[in-house]
Amino acid sequence: MGSQDRHVSPVVAADAAEQEPRVMLGSRRWGVVVAIFFALFLVPDALEVTRRDLPAWLKVLSIAGLLVYAVSYVVLSVGVWHSPLRYRLAALAWLTVLASVLVATEGLGGLTLYIYVVAVAALTLPTRLMLLFNGGLLGTLLLVVLVWGETRSHFGSWLALLAIAATTGMMGMLLRNGRELVRTRHELANLAVVTERERVARDLHDVLGHSLTTITVKAGLARRLLETSGQAGSAAVDQAIGEISDLERLSRLALTEVRATVSGYRRASLAAEIAGARAALAAGQILADLPHAVDDVREELHEPFAYLVREGVTNVLRHSGASRCQIRLGADWLEITDNGAAPPGSPGLPGNGLTGLRERLAQAGAALEAGAMPGGGYRLRGQATVNGD
Repeated sequence: MGSQDRHVSPVVAADAAEQEPRVMLGSRRWGVVVAIFFALFLVPDALEVTRRDLPAWLKVLSIAGLLVYAVSYVVLSVGVWHSPLRYRLAALAWLTVLASVLVATEGLGGLTLYIYVVAVAALTLPTRLMLLFNGGLLGTLLLVVLVWGETRSHFGSWLALLAIAATTGMMGMLLRNGRELVRTRHELANLAVVTERERVARDLHDVLGHSLTTITVKAGLARRLLETSGQAGSAAVDQAIGEISDLERLSRLALTEVRATVSGYRRASLAAEIAGARAALAAGQILADLPHAVDDVREELHEPFAYLVREGVTNVLRHSGASRCQIRLGADWLEITDNGAAPPGSPGLPGNGLTGLRERLAQAGAALEAGAMPGGGYRLRGQATVNGD
């Protein structure tokens, strides 16, 4: 996505990123409601216990066991959803033990109590581990039914348990996919913010760096002219020198701090940049050999080459110590050379400015070359393929 084209607002991206905790909180609240709803299906089992011909103490223990099982299901099915895996496995082990005790008390007729175990496994475990856990549990229960089962209803209960396990397993996979989508959306929102910040940083460097450099050079020139005017020593001139020195210092400080952001809708003009370069180089007492027209340059290359001129001349003024700068251009290329030292970090493409240039030129189908010349000096060249091929 080009910096001069459409871009994602950091406000919109940040708002999207904030949705994840809200979604998580909302899903937990609904999870509690759904868990309580399904826990109510244990009420008929409790009523059935009261109608059996059992000692009172055993009835109380059975109902208490069902109550503990229901509360454990509600709390654990929601509470361990986002917990470490070991806590989820511990919760499943606890529910399995409770269900086994209840089934041992009620007989194989209570086999469907394991529905809550397989449901929690389906919703909380990774897919492969869920299949392994539920498959092992269902296989064990099938063996128990085949060995100790007395009626076909027991096998029917096992088939119902299998159907519930398959259904909740698919629901669990859908929920995990949904959480993954929310997480991906959050990551993409963060990436959009980072990308926008990088674009803004690059563009502000391009827009303000050149202007601040020109101000710094002109302030330095004015200070030197006053210092060599022969009138130094008078109070007015000394005060003027002090004020201009402060201006130069502040502009240098501002130039150092400008390494970021933005004018995504502003188009640079190649002709205007060359005219500005002529004035800036003259103020820096650098002999400029610049073209007087840009008509030969392909239209789609005007803007990226304008930024190339801006960044190249800025580097000449700031880093090179050059006494001469030359700009040459053609239909699909533009070259800036000087007789000074290479910028810090050469060879290669140093600094945020040249990195931004490489990206801009790449968007226009051009490449950037930068490096010291064999006979001395430094060269910066943008080259597009003929006819954009």
